[in-house]
Amino acid sequence: MVRDRVIELFRKALAQGADDGRWPAADAGFSVEAPRDPKHGDFAVNAAMVLAKQAGKPPRELAQAIVEAVRAADTAGDLAGLEIAGPGFINVRLSPDLWLRTLARAVAEGPAYGRTAVGQGKKVIVEYVSANPTGPMHVGHGRNAVVGDGVQGLLRWAGFDVSREYYVNDYGAQVQTLARSVHLRYQELHGRAVTMPPKSYPGEYVKDIAAGLKAEYGARFLDAPEAEWLTLFRDHAVQHVLGMIREDLAAVNISFDRWSSEKALYESGTVDRFLRFLEEKDLVYVGKLPPPKSKKGQPPPQAQPDEEGVTAAEDLTLFRSSAYGDEVDRPVKKADGTPTYFCADIAYHWDKRQRADALVDVLGADHGGYVPRLEAAMEALGASRKDLHVVLIQMVSLMRGGESVKMSKRAGTLVSLREVVDEVGRDATRFIFLTRRSDAPLDFDVELAKKQTLDNPVFYVQYGHARLAAIFQKAREAGHAVPEFDLDAARTLGSPEEQDLIRRIAAFPDLLAAAALAYEPHRVAFYLQETIAAFHSWYTQGKKSGEKVIGPDPVKTAARLFLCRALKQVLANGLAVLGVSAPDRMESPETRDIADDV
Repeated sequence: MVRDRVIELFRKALAQGADDGRWPAADAGFSVEAPRDPKHGDFAVNAAMVLAKQAGKPPRELAQAIVEAVRAADTAGDLAGLEIAGPGFINVRLSPDLWLRTLARAVAEGPAYGRTAVGQGKKVIVEYVSANPTGPMHVGHGRNAVVGDGVQGLLRWAGFDVSREYYVNDYGAQVQTLARSVHLRYQELHGRAVTMPPKSYPGEYVKDIAAGLKAEYGARFLDAPEAEWLTLFRDHAVQHVLGMIREDLAAVNISFDRWSSEKALYESGTVDRFLRFLEEKDLVYVGKLPPPKSKKGQPPPQAQPDEEGVTAAEDLTLFRSSAYGDEVDRPVKKADGTPTYFCADIAYHWDKRQRADALVDVLGADHGGYVPRLEAAMEALGASRKDLHVVLIQMVSLMRGGESVKMSKRAGTLVSLREVVDEVGRDATRFIFLTRRSDAPLDFDVELAKKQTLDNPVFYVQYGHARLAAIFQKAREAGHAVPEFDLDAARTLGSPEEQDLIRRIAAFPDLLAAAALAYEPHRVAFYLQETIAAFHSWYTQGKKSGEKVIGPDPVKTAARLFLCRALKQVLANGLAVLGVSAPDRMESPETRDIADDV
């Protein structure tokens, strides 16, 4: 990476200066950032400001000494200029040749260009989707799935050792409700009139599960007491739904390395071992929840059961989470001695942390209030709060012709993910889910996603890749060989548009590394859209000005073809990070002249 060269030169200079006694050895890192205004150079370095206090010198005075040391360290001539700005920043300008050589690197590394080692092999478990196994995935789950897959993909490209994990909530009340819904349909299939309760699951898939049970067991459980059929119906229903979920995920090319079962946490004794661990560490005690707070001037509200059915009046086993930054202590066992959902959840995180160096959870935005207690649990269990990062996913509104779409016969509630993928395709589904930050609401326009025009963001980027492929097809037809890197030829790439594209290609590895460390795959989608817009602008400008990619000057033609070759590789790699294809041909009326006048 070009930025790496700047870091290398400054580290070498600072080490040499420390050896010479000009300043103390640096015990803090410095930043190397691209300035907002390109007029200030290629990068701004704050090394003098970081080291000034230790050195006992004003930052600008120290900056001048560092500049001299960096110039001495640059034996390869990679720097074009160093300037001191503001309170002590050092603005760096790199030689044009250094930028040009990044084109050669992009082509040489090919499908690996953009991969870095910033993760240093650190083991990370990324848990995402984890939708309850009570029905097919809806579009909200789909956004979680695609963002989570984008996060884990970025971490892999950044050199982390990643495991993809799905946590199956197959133990609590919701899967029992599913089992009862199936039993009602099972009765219905035997000719009985049934009424589905308001909180039951009404989707068509419930009838399919019931039909399978009828075919296997006949009328055996028609009048049997619930205790005889509830577990069987629950397990059968969960496995059926998990099969549907796997198919839904496969439709967007998502799979997992591990499916962790909540039920297995209990059956394996993990939850019991975890509770004993909490007791041994004095992290739990028996007590009551604090009473609900009253609003000013109003009487105290009546204590109501929480989502787990516990109230402030009961004696509970409470986890000392308030000692670690949570608002209150949280119940891990109910008054009857059964563990709470929170207990199983932190037991699962306890188990994960023993298998990995860091954890990433991708959760719906409605779980935002749950994050502090998870962080408190991590710290209480001897890990760091920083060992857990939570990515929150906001709601998706599915739109068609300006109208909101809500109902689905298959799911019985919201529109299923599979219905959307079947209509608009895998690539459009994945890319559009990443065109907004995950913590911002998203309007998914079905009609736009289906368009084979440049208005469709994924089509726009893929069209750019196809246009580059067409340029090479045209070049072969004109007798031009696939160009290799030639520095002298590359020096003819002097237009502002060409220089901009070169810098974008050079920035790609840094972009991926930064997006990975921020857990933000949408940055890649933004980069691809902005970069392909810059390419289309350059391409169009060249046609208008007579400076076409394939022109009369063989040196310029070779240089531009090599630029296109590097750019095509970057687009393909960026799309690969997002799990989107990079086609060489696009079938659309808008793209029939894709390679004309190149």
